[in-house]
Amino acid sequence: MRARIPTRGRPADGVLTDMESFRARDANYKGGRTFSLVYWAGDAHHDLLKRAHGMYMAENALNPMAFQSLKRMEAEVVEMTAGLLSAPPSAVGSMTSGGTESLMVAVFAARERARVKRPWVRRPNVVMPTTAHVALDKAAHWLGVRIKRVPVDAKGRADLRAVKRAVDRNTVLIVGSAPSYPWGVVDPIVEMAAIARRRRIPMHVDACFGGYILPWLERLGVWFPGWDFRVPGVTSISADVHKYGYAAKGASVLLYRDMDHMRHQFFVATHWPGGVYASPSMQGTRPGGPIAAAWAAMQGMGESGYLDKAREAWDAAERLRAGIRTLPGLRVLGLPHSTVVSYTSDDPGLDVYALADQLEAAGWHVDRQQDPPSIHCSVGAANAGVIDDYLADLGRAVSVVRADPSLATRGNAAMYGVIAAIPVRGLTDRAVRDAMAQMYAPGATTAAPGVDATVERAARALKRVKDAVRGIWRQP
Repeated sequence: MRARIPTRGRPADGVLTDMESFRARDANYKGGRTFSLVYWAGDAHHDLLKRAHGMYMAENALNPMAFQSLKRMEAEVVEMTAGLLSAPPSAVGSMTSGGTESLMVAVFAARERARVKRPWVRRPNVVMPTTAHVALDKAAHWLGVRIKRVPVDAKGRADLRAVKRAVDRNTVLIVGSAPSYPWGVVDPIVEMAAIARRRRIPMHVDACFGGYILPWLERLGVWFPGWDFRVPGVTSISADVHKYGYAAKGASVLLYRDMDHMRHQFFVATHWPGGVYASPSMQGTRPGGPIAAAWAAMQGMGESGYLDKAREAWDAAERLRAGIRTLPGLRVLGLPHSTVVSYTSDDPGLDVYALADQLEAAGWHVDRQQDPPSIHCSVGAANAGVIDDYLADLGRAVSVVRADPSLATRGNAAMYGVIAAIPVRGLTDRAVRDAMAQMYAPGATTAAPGVDATVERAARALKRVKDAVRGIWRQP
């Protein structure tokens, strides 16, 4: 039965009680049992964000003349971020709704800049490593830009020779990660930016994940390769304030070295009967709450607060890495460049997706990855107190899966295992879309309990595709 607007408005207490009950099955981020999605800095900081967000809940940053206070706060967030990322005095930028919008706008600006500066480019492409965030693929899909992905080495860093080969006369942007989301590795930005500079191509650094923690880790003595505006050739950087900036969602910053690059992200229309329309990003209406909360978060945390949170997150990540290395059959991926900890299994009898199922049964929210099959943990300060619990549950999960290898053929492990095993990636598309369609079908107001059946159906469908492909290959 479809939900309907009530005939009469309900009392506020009843509405809020219902909403609270809806959260019963949600991930326990306050207790540190999630490793992504929410970056929790405690009740007091959360209360500050709520109050700041609420103060500007109705305001619209689309019109900076009407709401000059929002323009001021946005400008100051951009300036504080520019200082954090060692940007020159000429640096400019704007806030967006999150990393995906920042990356889409960066690709759009590069495409539009090429149309002006290099009008012969008819089929623009973006060169980036396989580990670059998939939001760039979404940007390319929507903007009509081709993605040229290059391989990474055994540690997850972009292959520089492949980058050089991939760049051609139609390349409008080179992208590197600081760090990459899958493995938490900082790409060789110095060398990639040098290639971009020689070819006079913009170089974007996706620091959506690392922009608000790598600078603090550097101050704490953690080493990783150069990646910010100190690197000649880096022309833009994106950084999400709602991750390790501990702001409310959704808030990200897109910075450019100078206005020559930023001006190409603006949309201006002067022909519309509704009047002159100008927008700095993809949004029309720009909610004031996230801008205000981002400003409040940075003011409330201060340098000392960010350093403390970075230290807690780093120490927790190091303890997690060390603990995983003590478990036979497991291997930590990448390099210790960040607070991302991803690990895989080198033991054929220890299915990593079955491990994930066991961890979920123990109350953890688990992020699964592929190529190779692995588990991803974005470690934050909120996870510091539960690392020992996680390692204990992981150790038990290893024992359970070793004792019963058939667990790899059941539950979520079955679906992810089949997806990872099919070499022709396009063949999985329909089954995954079908699973999504069922999750968003009429009446599907929640992902559970129906999600388990959806997963099983998707797994069976993918297995049929896998078996069909193997049958084709076996034919003479």
